Amino acid sequence: MENIDIESAGTLNASNETRQLLLHHNDVAIIKVPFGLGGARGGAELGPDELITAGLKREIASLGLNVSKEIRVDCPSESVVPIERNRVKYLSEVKQVSERVCSEVSGAIARGSFPLVLGGDHSVAIGSLAGLSGHYSNLGVIWFDAHADLNTEERSLSGNMHGMSVAAALGHSAFNLSHIPGAGPFVNASNLVYIGLRDLDVYEKEQIRALGIKSFTMHDIDRIGIQQVIEQALAVVGEGTDGIHISFDMDCLDPREAPGVGTPVPGGLNYREAHFALELLASTNRVTSMDLVEVNPLFDQNRHTARLGVELIASLLGKRIL
Repeated sequence: MENIDIESAGTLNASNETRQLLLHHNDVAIIKVPFGLGGARGGAELGPDELITAGLKREIASLGLNVSKEIRVDCPSESVVPIERNRVKYLSEVKQVSERVCSEVSGAIARGSFPLVLGGDHSVAIGSLAGLSGHYSNLGVIWFDAHADLNTEERSLSGNMHGMSVAAALGHSAFNLSHIPGAGPFVNASNLVYIGLRDLDVYEKEQIRALGIKSFTMHDIDRIGIQQVIEQALAVVGEGTDGIHISFDMDCLDPREAPGVGTPVPGGLNYREAHFALELLASTNRVTSMDLVEVNPLFDQNRHTARLGVELIASLLGKRIL
Protein backbone atom coordinates (compact mmCIF):
# COMPACT_ATOMS: atom_id res chain seq x y z
CA MET A 1 0.00 0.00 0.00
CA GLU A 2 1.18 3.50 -0.80
CA ASN A 3 2.46 5.53 2.15
CA ILE A 4 0.00 8.02 3.61
CA ASP A 5 1.05 11.46 4.77
CA ILE A 6 0.33 11.32 8.49
CA GLU A 7 -0.20 15.05 8.73
CA SER A 8 -3.00 14.92 6.16
CA ALA A 9 -4.42 11.41 6.55
CA GLY A 10 -8.19 11.61 6.78
CA THR A 11 -10.31 14.69 7.26
CA LEU A 12 -11.64 15.97 10.57
CA ASN A 13 -14.89 17.86 10.14
CA ALA A 14 -14.42 19.69 13.43
CA SER A 15 -15.67 23.14 14.34
CA ASN A 16 -13.17 25.99 14.69
CA GLU A 17 -13.47 25.72 18.45
CA THR A 18 -12.70 22.00 18.33
CA ARG A 19 -9.75 22.52 16.00
CA GLN A 20 -8.32 25.11 18.36
CA LEU A 21 -8.58 22.61 21.20
CA LEU A 22 -6.90 19.90 19.14
CA LEU A 23 -4.01 22.10 18.07
CA HIS A 24 -3.44 24.25 21.13
CA HIS A 25 -4.82 22.51 24.21
CA ASN A 26 -2.63 23.18 27.26
CA ASP A 27 -4.87 21.77 29.95
CA VAL A 28 -5.06 18.10 30.86
CA ALA A 29 -7.82 16.81 33.13
CA ILE A 30 -6.65 13.68 34.95
CA ILE A 31 -9.64 11.47 35.68
CA LYS A 32 -8.68 8.61 38.01
CA VAL A 33 -11.03 5.64 37.96
CA PRO A 34 -9.93 3.12 40.64
CA PHE A 35 -12.25 0.36 39.51
CA GLY A 36 -11.32 -3.28 39.11
CA LEU A 37 -14.56 -5.24 39.35
CA GLY A 38 -14.93 -5.38 35.57
CA GLY A 39 -11.68 -7.31 35.19
CA ALA A 40 -10.57 -10.88 35.58
CA ARG A 41 -8.19 -10.34 38.52
CA GLY A 42 -8.08 -7.85 41.35
CA GLY A 43 -5.51 -5.07 41.43
CA ALA A 44 -6.39 -2.84 38.47
CA GLU A 45 -8.20 -0.54 40.89
CA LEU A 46 -4.75 0.41 42.22
CA GLY A 47 -3.55 1.49 38.77
CA PRO A 48 -4.49 5.20 38.81
CA ASP A 49 -2.64 5.96 42.03
CA GLU A 50 0.31 3.89 40.86
CA LEU A 51 0.57 6.01 37.71
CA ILE A 52 0.51 9.21 39.77
CA THR A 53 3.19 7.82 42.11
CA ALA A 54 5.28 6.89 39.07
CA GLY A 55 5.53 10.58 38.19
CA LEU A 56 2.67 11.29 35.79
CA LYS A 57 1.96 14.87 36.91
CA ARG A 58 5.65 15.73 36.91
CA GLU A 59 5.96 14.36 33.37
CA ILE A 60 2.95 16.37 32.18
CA ALA A 61 4.38 19.54 33.71
CA SER A 62 7.73 18.94 32.00
CA LEU A 63 5.91 19.15 28.66
CA GLY A 64 4.67 22.64 29.49
CA LEU A 65 1.13 21.38 30.03
CA ASN A 66 -1.12 22.20 32.95
CA VAL A 67 -3.13 19.70 34.98
CA SER A 68 -6.34 21.70 35.07
CA LYS A 69 -8.09 19.26 37.35
CA GLU A 70 -7.37 15.96 39.06
CA ILE A 71 -10.56 14.02 39.67
CA ARG A 72 -11.02 10.76 41.54
CA VAL A 73 -14.19 8.97 40.51
CA ASP A 74 -15.97 7.30 43.40
CA CYS A 75 -15.96 3.57 42.57
CA PRO A 76 -17.49 0.60 44.40
CA SER A 77 -14.93 -1.94 45.55
CA GLU A 78 -17.25 -4.89 46.08
CA SER A 79 -20.67 -6.08 45.05
CA VAL A 80 -23.65 -5.82 47.34
CA VAL A 81 -25.36 -8.59 45.37
CA PRO A 82 -23.98 -12.17 45.27
CA ILE A 83 -22.52 -13.08 41.89
CA GLU A 84 -24.22 -15.99 40.18
CA ARG A 85 -21.97 -18.45 38.44
CA ASN A 86 -21.80 -18.10 34.64
CA ARG A 87 -23.63 -14.75 34.75
CA VAL A 88 -22.39 -11.26 33.96
CA LYS A 89 -20.33 -10.02 36.88
CA TYR A 90 -20.77 -6.67 38.62
CA LEU A 91 -23.10 -5.21 36.00
CA SER A 92 -24.71 -2.80 38.46
CA GLU A 93 -21.30 -1.54 39.59
CA VAL A 94 -20.10 -1.07 36.00
CA LYS A 95 -23.24 0.95 35.26
CA GLN A 96 -22.57 3.22 38.25
CA VAL A 97 -18.96 3.81 37.28
CA SER A 98 -19.84 4.35 33.61
CA GLU A 99 -22.30 7.10 34.52
CA ARG A 100 -19.78 8.84 36.77
CA VAL A 101 -16.94 8.62 34.26
CA CYS A 102 -19.24 9.87 31.51
CA SER A 103 -20.07 12.94 33.59
CA GLU A 104 -16.43 13.72 34.39
CA VAL A 105 -15.22 13.26 30.82
CA SER A 106 -18.04 15.42 29.49
CA GLY A 107 -17.22 18.11 32.05
CA ALA A 108 -13.53 18.09 31.10
CA ILE A 109 -14.37 18.62 27.43
CA ALA A 110 -16.80 21.42 28.29
CA ARG A 111 -13.99 23.16 30.21
CA GLY A 112 -11.66 22.88 27.20
CA SER A 113 -9.38 20.25 28.76
CA PHE A 114 -7.90 17.07 27.32
CA PRO A 115 -9.55 14.17 29.21
CA LEU A 116 -6.92 11.67 30.38
CA VAL A 117 -8.71 8.72 31.97
CA LEU A 118 -6.63 6.43 34.18
CA GLY A 119 -8.03 2.96 34.83
CA GLY A 120 -8.85 0.65 36.40
CA ASP A 121 -9.84 -2.18 34.16
CA HIS A 122 -10.95 -1.60 30.56
CA SER A 123 -14.64 -1.47 31.45
CA VAL A 124 -14.02 2.16 32.49
CA ALA A 125 -13.75 3.00 28.78
CA ILE A 126 -17.53 2.55 28.46
CA GLY A 127 -17.93 5.71 30.51
CA SER A 128 -15.18 7.50 28.61
CA LEU A 129 -16.81 6.80 25.26
CA ALA A 130 -20.22 7.76 26.63
CA GLY A 131 -18.91 11.15 27.74
CA LEU A 132 -17.04 11.74 24.50
CA SER A 133 -20.02 10.78 22.35
CA GLY A 134 -22.02 13.58 23.93
CA HIS A 135 -19.61 16.09 22.36
CA TYR A 136 -18.35 14.31 19.23
CA SER A 137 -21.09 13.08 16.92
CA ASN A 138 -18.69 11.05 14.77
CA LEU A 139 -15.86 9.94 17.03
CA GLY A 140 -12.86 7.98 15.75
CA VAL A 141 -11.42 5.40 18.15
CA ILE A 142 -8.09 3.56 18.14
CA TRP A 143 -8.21 0.62 20.54
CA PHE A 144 -4.77 -0.71 21.55
CA ASP A 145 -5.38 -4.12 23.11
CA ALA A 146 -4.48 -7.79 22.99
CA HIS A 147 -8.23 -8.45 23.16
CA ALA A 148 -11.19 -7.18 21.13
CA ASP A 149 -13.58 -6.60 24.08
CA LEU A 150 -16.47 -7.37 21.72
CA ASN A 151 -18.27 -9.97 23.78
CA THR A 152 -21.86 -9.51 24.88
CA GLU A 153 -23.58 -10.67 28.04
CA GLU A 154 -24.87 -13.73 26.19
CA ARG A 155 -21.64 -14.64 24.42
CA SER A 156 -19.04 -13.90 27.09
CA LEU A 157 -17.25 -17.00 28.36
CA SER A 158 -16.12 -15.29 31.58
CA GLY A 159 -18.83 -12.77 32.46
CA ASN A 160 -16.15 -10.09 32.93
CA MET A 161 -17.34 -6.67 31.80
CA HIS A 162 -13.92 -5.45 30.67
CA GLY A 163 -14.35 -7.84 27.76
CA MET A 164 -17.57 -6.11 26.64
CA SER A 165 -16.50 -2.45 26.42
CA VAL A 166 -16.46 -2.20 22.63
CA ALA A 167 -19.74 -4.10 22.31
CA ALA A 168 -21.32 -1.58 24.69
CA ALA A 169 -19.91 1.35 22.70
CA LEU A 170 -21.27 -0.07 19.43
CA GLY A 171 -24.69 -0.73 20.97
CA HIS A 172 -24.44 -4.50 20.56
CA SER A 173 -24.71 -5.53 24.22
CA ALA A 174 -27.74 -5.38 26.50
CA PHE A 175 -26.01 -2.68 28.55
CA ASN A 176 -24.71 0.04 26.24
CA LEU A 177 -24.21 3.78 25.86
CA SER A 178 -27.94 4.38 25.45
CA HIS A 179 -28.40 3.56 29.14
CA ILE A 180 -25.93 6.21 30.35
CA PRO A 181 -27.32 9.72 31.02
CA GLY A 182 -25.47 12.30 28.95
CA ALA A 183 -24.15 9.84 26.38
CA GLY A 184 -24.46 10.65 22.72
CA PRO A 185 -24.73 8.37 19.68
CA PHE A 186 -23.03 5.00 19.56
CA VAL A 187 -19.53 4.65 18.20
CA ASN A 188 -19.63 3.66 14.53
CA ALA A 189 -17.81 0.43 13.72
CA SER A 190 -16.42 2.06 10.57
CA ASN A 191 -14.62 4.63 12.78
CA LEU A 192 -12.96 2.02 14.99
CA VAL A 193 -9.49 0.50 14.59
CA TYR A 194 -7.87 -2.25 16.66
CA ILE A 195 -4.10 -2.43 17.14
CA GLY A 196 -2.23 -5.29 18.81
CA LEU A 197 -4.88 -8.04 18.74
CA ARG A 198 -3.69 -11.58 19.46
CA ASP A 199 -6.17 -13.26 21.85
CA LEU A 200 -9.68 -13.43 20.39
CA ASP A 201 -12.75 -15.57 21.06
CA VAL A 202 -14.48 -17.21 18.09
CA TYR A 203 -17.48 -14.89 18.44
CA GLU A 204 -15.22 -11.81 18.42
CA LYS A 205 -13.51 -12.96 15.22
CA GLU A 206 -16.91 -13.41 13.60
CA GLN A 207 -18.02 -9.95 14.72
CA ILE A 208 -14.88 -8.21 13.48
CA ARG A 209 -15.37 -9.76 10.04
CA ALA A 210 -19.13 -9.14 9.95
CA LEU A 211 -18.81 -5.50 11.01
CA GLY A 212 -15.77 -4.83 8.84
CA ILE A 213 -13.77 -3.37 11.72
CA LYS A 214 -10.26 -2.41 10.64
CA SER A 215 -7.97 -4.58 12.75
CA PHE A 216 -4.21 -4.92 12.99
CA THR A 217 -3.14 -8.11 14.72
CA MET A 218 0.42 -8.67 15.84
CA HIS A 219 0.87 -10.64 12.63
CA ASP A 220 0.03 -7.49 10.67
CA ILE A 221 2.42 -5.40 12.75
CA ASP A 222 5.19 -7.95 12.15
CA ARG A 223 4.41 -7.96 8.44
CA ILE A 224 4.11 -4.25 7.58
CA GLY A 225 5.59 -2.46 10.59
CA ILE A 226 4.10 -0.08 13.12
CA GLN A 227 4.46 3.03 10.93
CA GLN A 228 2.30 1.57 8.16
CA VAL A 229 -0.19 0.39 10.79
CA ILE A 230 -0.59 3.87 12.25
CA GLU A 231 -0.79 5.51 8.83
CA GLN A 232 -3.53 3.13 7.77
CA ALA A 233 -5.33 3.49 11.10
CA LEU A 234 -5.36 7.27 10.71
CA ALA A 235 -6.81 6.94 7.23
CA VAL A 236 -9.79 5.21 8.90
CA VAL A 237 -10.30 7.17 12.13
CA GLY A 238 -9.49 10.53 10.56
CA GLU A 239 -11.89 10.29 7.63
CA GLY A 240 -14.92 12.46 8.35
CA THR A 241 -14.59 12.21 12.12
CA ASP A 242 -14.68 15.13 14.54
CA GLY A 243 -12.34 13.71 17.19
CA ILE A 244 -9.93 10.83 17.80
CA HIS A 245 -9.87 8.91 21.07
CA ILE A 246 -7.04 6.57 22.05
CA SER A 247 -7.95 3.71 24.39
CA PHE A 248 -4.70 2.08 25.46
CA ASP A 249 -4.80 -1.21 27.35
CA MET A 250 -1.35 -1.96 28.75
CA ASP A 251 -1.77 -5.63 27.85
CA CYS A 252 -1.30 -4.67 24.19
CA LEU A 253 2.38 -4.68 25.17
CA ASP A 254 4.45 -7.80 25.47
CA PRO A 255 4.51 -9.00 29.11
CA ARG A 256 8.29 -8.65 29.09
CA GLU A 257 7.70 -4.91 28.65
CA ALA A 258 4.63 -4.63 30.88
CA PRO A 259 4.36 -7.48 33.40
CA GLY A 260 1.92 -5.60 35.64
CA VAL A 261 -1.37 -6.31 33.84
CA GLY A 262 -4.30 -8.55 34.68
CA THR A 263 -4.51 -10.54 31.44
CA PRO A 264 -1.02 -10.77 29.90
CA VAL A 265 -0.63 -12.36 26.46
CA PRO A 266 2.83 -13.17 25.01
CA GLY A 267 3.94 -11.63 21.75
CA GLY A 268 2.74 -8.04 22.07
CA LEU A 269 4.11 -4.64 21.13
CA ASN A 270 7.65 -3.87 22.21
CA TYR A 271 8.87 -0.69 23.88
CA ARG A 272 9.79 1.27 20.77
CA GLU A 273 6.78 0.11 18.73
CA ALA A 274 4.45 1.45 21.40
CA HIS A 275 6.28 4.74 21.78
CA PHE A 276 6.62 5.26 18.03
CA ALA A 277 2.92 4.58 17.52
CA LEU A 278 1.92 7.21 20.09
CA GLU A 279 4.54 9.68 18.83
CA LEU A 280 3.08 9.41 15.33
CA LEU A 281 -0.43 9.92 16.64
CA ALA A 282 0.67 12.96 18.65
CA SER A 283 2.27 14.51 15.57
CA THR A 284 -1.13 14.74 13.87
CA ASN A 285 -2.55 17.13 16.52
CA ARG A 286 -5.83 15.27 16.10
CA VAL A 287 -6.06 13.20 19.28
CA THR A 288 -8.72 14.62 21.59
CA SER A 289 -8.64 12.20 24.55
CA MET A 290 -7.04 9.09 25.99
CA ASP A 291 -7.67 6.16 28.32
CA LEU A 292 -4.75 4.24 29.79
CA VAL A 293 -5.98 1.15 31.61
CA GLU A 294 -5.15 -2.22 33.17
CA VAL A 295 -2.03 -1.24 35.12
CA ASN A 296 -2.05 -3.84 37.91
CA PRO A 297 0.59 -3.22 40.60
CA LEU A 298 -0.04 -6.64 42.19
CA PHE A 299 1.66 -8.28 39.21
CA ASP A 300 4.22 -5.59 38.44
CA GLN A 301 7.96 -5.62 39.05
CA ASN A 302 9.47 -2.54 40.71
CA ARG A 303 6.73 -0.28 39.30
CA HIS A 304 8.03 -1.03 35.79
CA THR A 305 4.61 -1.11 34.09
CA ALA A 306 3.40 2.07 35.76
CA ARG A 307 6.54 3.95 34.74
CA LEU A 308 6.14 2.74 31.19
CA GLY A 309 2.51 3.86 31.25
CA VAL A 310 3.64 7.36 32.27
CA GLU A 311 6.19 7.42 29.46
CA LEU A 312 3.59 6.36 26.89
CA ILE A 313 1.14 9.03 28.01
CA ALA A 314 3.94 11.58 27.66
CA SER A 315 4.61 10.41 24.10
CA LEU A 316 0.95 10.90 23.16
CA LEU A 317 1.00 14.37 24.75
CA GLY A 318 3.95 15.40 22.61
CA LYS A 319 7.20 14.31 24.27
CA ARG A 320 10.06 13.70 21.83
CA ILE A 321 13.57 12.32 22.15
CA LEU A 322 15.06 15.49 20.62
